[in-house]
Amino acid sequence: MTNKRDGFQSRIGFVLAAAGAAVGLGNIWGFPTQAANHGGGAFLLVYFIVIFALALPALFTELYLGYAAQANPVQALKRAWQPKAAKIGAGAGYIGLAGAIVMLSFYSIVAGWMLAHALAPLCEMLGMKDAAAFLSGDSLARNLIFTPLMLVLTASIILKGVKSGIEAWSRRLMPLLLVLLVGLIFYIGSLPGAGEGFSNYLQPDFTKVWDPDLIIAAMGQAFFSLSLGVGCMMIYGSYLKPGANIGKLTLSVAALDTSVAFLAGLLIVPAIFVASHNGVEVFQNGKLIGEGQLIFAVLPQLFNTMGSMGLVIALAFFVLMSIASLTSTISSTEIPVAFLVENHGIGRKAATWLVSAVVMLASLTIVFNFDWLFGLVIQVFTQYQLPLMGLFYFLTLGWVWRRGNQLAQSDKMSIVALRWYIRLVCPVLMTAVFINVALK
Repeated sequence: MTNKRDGFQSRIGFVLAAAGAAVGLGNIWGFPTQAANHGGGAFLLVYFIVIFALALPALFTELYLGYAAQANPVQALKRAWQPKAAKIGAGAGYIGLAGAIVMLSFYSIVAGWMLAHALAPLCEMLGMKDAAAFLSGDSLARNLIFTPLMLVLTASIILKGVKSGIEAWSRRLMPLLLVLLVGLIFYIGSLPGAGEGFSNYLQPDFTKVWDPDLIIAAMGQAFFSLSLGVGCMMIYGSYLKPGANIGKLTLSVAALDTSVAFLAGLLIVPAIFVASHNGVEVFQNGKLIGEGQLIFAVLPQLFNTMGSMGLVIALAFFVLMSIASLTSTISSTEIPVAFLVENHGIGRKAATWLVSAVVMLASLTIVFNFDWLFGLVIQVFTQYQLPLMGLFYFLTLGWVWRRGNQLAQSDKMSIVALRWYIRLVCPVLMTAVFINVALK
């Protein structure tokens, strides 16, 4: 079965795909405001430290579990827990599988918003005012159009497999994302008010470095920004060719993801201060506005103050957000598709449309019960499933998996040190993150 599996054909293809899975909306709207509200440069310093302390070992763990098993997360975890408790491993794999469906159910809705907002300035340029208002508004009809559209876009890439679909499109989308990001940074950085934003983002307030809230916030952001705990990295790791250097690939993926997060801060925080300079309200209770309000209220108001150039900037920005959304939905969809193909012998085409139909049903359930269900689903997924699955992966690699685990068998000093770090330190750090986010 291993020889028949599709896989990544190049190192750069894998790195772009894995980084694309990690680079999501949390990087672009979550990271910048977290940094701005937690001491600017002080947050960045702590964030870079905890990337090495927690996120890198977590990324390595998830990639290595998939790579060694050359199978989807259900099979990989089942094998890791053999022979004594295979059902526990498989059960955790099924929880991860359900989590991928849950993530897709709300992420596809948000991704649809991004796509609609990307089309709105195009309609405005063409004089289609009513269509632009519909696309940038908030309505049930818009959700019913753009959520399925995003699912179809995702499915069209997954249908082509790993080499011709995921890898090929990651090679196109990730460079485009970086070009758009850098271009927007230069333009926004040239506007009045941007300098104050750069100062807020980059200048450290070292009095906050030891603030427990800042440290925990940085730990949580580092873990979540790499899309860890849902199995995306495990399935991508399973598509690597034998002999791959997991350590180097882990560093490459983390470096690219962290770079995008840092660049997003160089765009978003100055943009907020430019908006403030132009009379847009950007503070609430002494904190910078973040997340949904930032993306769908503050920044569109800023674009509106720029005249015709604002339409171009709005188009570029929401295309950027749409790409970040799409690269994440691709990786999450591949998890259940791979499971159906490998565990149940279903063809990729049938598996892709079956998964898309299930996600569509889940998304529609949220859409029609939006007020109470949307926030609840996100809360359960981000505050409970992700950190608990991350903790489970650490315990699996560090304490449970023996047969075929080179990490457990090697007597090389660096490997021994890594093994004990994953065994003892990472579970403690991950537990701290879980306790913090669960008690929010």
